Order: sequence, then structure tokens, then C-alpha cells
Amino acid sequence: MSPASALYVGTVMHRRLRPRRHQFRYRAFWLLLDLDDLAKLSSRLRLFSHNRANLFSLHDADHGDGSATPLRLQVELQLASAGIDIRGGAIKLLCMPRTFGHSFNPLSLYFCYRGDGTLAAIVYQVHNTFAERHCYVVLADGSAGRVNQTCRKAFYVSPFLEMDLGYEFRVGLPDEHVAVAIRVASSNGTVMHAGLRATRRTLCDRALLKVLITIPAVTLKVVAAIHWQAARLWLKGMRIQPRSYLQQDGSNTDQPAQLRI
Repeated sequence: MSPASALYVGTVMHRRLRPRRHQFRYRAFWLLLDLDDLAKLSSRLRLFSHNRANLFSLHDADHGDGSATPLRLQVELQLASAGIDIRGGAIKLLCMPRTFGHSFNPLSLYFCYRGDGTLAAIVYQVHNTFAERHCYVVLADGSAGRVNQTCRKAFYVSPFLEMDLGYEFRVGLPDEHVAVAIRVASSNGTVMHAGLRATRRTLCDRALLKVLITIPAVTLKVVAAIHWQAARLWLKGMRIQPRSYLQQDGSNTDQPAQLRI
């Protein structure tokens, strides 16, 4: 089972293969937060708070459906709708914290464990730059160490990627390292590879202060990087793809499906 709440420092990578080659890599950091441990972390750490202003914080409204419903309950309800019962097991969220009052997570992961410590599912929550959110709930086989999962794309993220795509996830579960590799593919083959890899650090004020200095304003950096890379893609001849979403009845709409978490 993954460790208690921790800090992870590493890199994000994107490599686009078609129709134009394009790649980038940048440093970032994430917090792995046990949703049952937030109150204790908030009282133990000076630089991190839960639902209160601080240099680093986790605000429930930045995640899930943005409501006042506790995040753990939201995830449990989402799992239940998919027929998954973790029976009180741990739920750990890997995300970038709100930093200097600003929050943005292109991708955050909820690792959902059963009471015996085996992984039951991973919930992938995606945010786009249009203030929209979507969750993919993907069943896990309980294997330790590494998990392979797949799902169809159902949410508009990059305006340069079409909707008729599939995702393949290879996840190295949080331990001394955490790794997430994503293959984006169409019927014609691989379109893009993306992922993150990071190394665990003890979650303490000293470590938070260090990343504050070495990787400042990380969420603002991510948003700036997204727009800068979009400008580069546009200059390479990439053009905006339609915002169409496949519904359960097979019809298309120009609006995203209702947020599932």
C-alpha cells in the first residue's frame, strides 16, 4: 500500500507524434494526501492548510464537483455508482496544491484502496483551461506496484486533440517514486505520450519551503506552460478540433457530459 501523505518532486513530459511532432518537459511537484489525514496535516504544518489560506493549501472546492460535500464522500459515491465498494479503505489524492492562492491541476489521481490495502480503483480527474472538470473511474486489479488501465476519451482537454481517442494508463503506485504514463491513441495508432515521474520527499515545512524556492508558483507555471505550448502548436500548423462529446445513447453534443464526481 502507498505511504502516508507525502511530497513528490519530479517532471512532467508530453511528446506529440501526429500530425505534428512536438514535445516538452518541465519540473513540478505534487502532494499525496490521505483524505482522512487532512485535519492533522493542517494542524501539524505551518505552510499547508486545508480549506484555509496559506502558501500551500488544499481547498475542497478545487477538486471533485466543487461543492461543500467532503471529498472522501464524493469519491465513495462515485465508486459506488461504478459498483466498487472499498469498505472504508484509504483514499489518497495526488495533486498539485493551491499555491499562493492559485489552483490548477490538469490531472489529479485518487488512489482508492480496500481495507486490506489492495488497490480497488483509480479516479482520474481532469481539468481543462475552460473551467470544466471530468472524472474517469477505472477499476484496478489489486496488483501491487504497477497498474495498467484503459478508457475512452470523453472530455475535451487539448483543443488540438480530436475526441475519438482512447487512453492507456500505466501507473507506478506511490511509494519511493510515483509514475504515470499515458498513451493517447486513435484507430491509426499512437497520437501522443504524456506522463509524470516523481520521487518521494517527507511532507514537512522544510521540504515545502524548498520547493517554494526551487519550483515557485507551480500552478501558475503550469497554466503559463499550457498556453505557451498551445501557441507553439498553432505556429506549427495545428488547428482547433470540434468540441463534440459522445453521449450514452450514441448521439453527439457540443457540451461536456455532466461531471461524474
